[in-house]
Amino acid sequence: MATTRLMPLHVGKGRNISTAISDIIDYVENPQKTDFGKFIYGYECDTRLADAEFLLSKRQYANLTGRNQGADDVIAYHLRQAFKPGEVTPEEANQIGRELALKLTKGNHAFVVCTHVDKHHVHNHIIINSTTLDCQKKFRNFWGSTWAIRRMNDKLCLEHGLSIVENPKPSREHYGTWLGNKKQPSFQEQIRIAIDAALEEKPKDFEELLQKLETAGLEVNRERKHLRFRVPGQENYTRCDTLKGDYTEQTIKERIAGTRTVKPRHAFSKKTVSKVGLLVDIEAAIRSGKGPGYERWAKVFNLKQLSQAVLYLKEHGDMGYEDLLEKANATTTNFNTLSVQIKDLESKMNANAELQKQIVNYAKTRAVYVEYRKAGYSKKFR
Repeated sequence: MATTRLMPLHVGKGRNISTAISDIIDYVENPQKTDFGKFIYGYECDTRLADAEFLLSKRQYANLTGRNQGADDVIAYHLRQAFKPGEVTPEEANQIGRELALKLTKGNHAFVVCTHVDKHHVHNHIIINSTTLDCQKKFRNFWGSTWAIRRMNDKLCLEHGLSIVENPKPSREHYGTWLGNKKQPSFQEQIRIAIDAALEEKPKDFEELLQKLETAGLEVNRERKHLRFRVPGQENYTRCDTLKGDYTEQTIKERIAGTRTVKPRHAFSKKTVSKVGLLVDIEAAIRSGKGPGYERWAKVFNLKQLSQAVLYLKEHGDMGYEDLLEKANATTTNFNTLSVQIKDLESKMNANAELQKQIVNYAKTRAVYVEYRKAGYSKKFR
């Protein structure tokens, strides 16, 4: 069993890039924690000079792209991977850390894997250079990365015969997602929520919207040049134009008039998970003449497919064989129905394409035909 957490590293106050990188590298490579450097691994970098190589890549990136390091830019990523006590050896933990970092970076970023053995549980500290190996791009964190890394980590644990966290609970909630959170959203967020709620009541005009906001408890002030709001407990007013986006005075009027469409905020979709494939019949493959190399590949492939299947079952409540069979039959029926519909639509699209082609030809030649008719269909017409 292993848990993971990805943390972006910034320069911070009172430091420069060189100091920031050196500090984190020195910490994770601490000889007292890594059995005097025994459990340190570097990918595309020398672990003894990793901080200098990371810094050099940043300078090459600036020279090649012309982009300078900003104060808020991420200089590296710190991936922490902790294992269940007594379940894994330091050597195996280091190997799993390497595989996880390679999967996450796709081999495009240098990284250092340091396995700490000074605690009662073995854990990895993986420092990933945000700049790619060719110094042309940077690694960008993405929505749902926590979920994606956890899934990759669980798959690797199953492949190595380790347990996984059955029902992981989210460690954090998005700040201010809704008013029922333990932490109240910011004053600006409360104003935006109130505006959205008032707009759902379909006000006739902007003045009616302001009345609804006042009824909801917001204080509306129009004494100065700019419209201002204040929610209960707020000391200073918030100008409407500072809300930006879909919440300025002009955009709110457009939303009331129906000329502006607003997309839901904080919406993102998870990436589709690769499907579980069929297992390879290794014995049949060997009988057909496949060599030892294919046998090794097939064993790893089957192990990965089994881990995918276990993860699928865990995510869907440990379904039995009958449940799986029912789900498979329903999926097959749905697939066949959709296939028929797709073929029907494709035939209609082909017919429409031919019709569109003839319409275009008619439009191109109509003027010539009109002139030809005016000429009395003369053979001398050109």
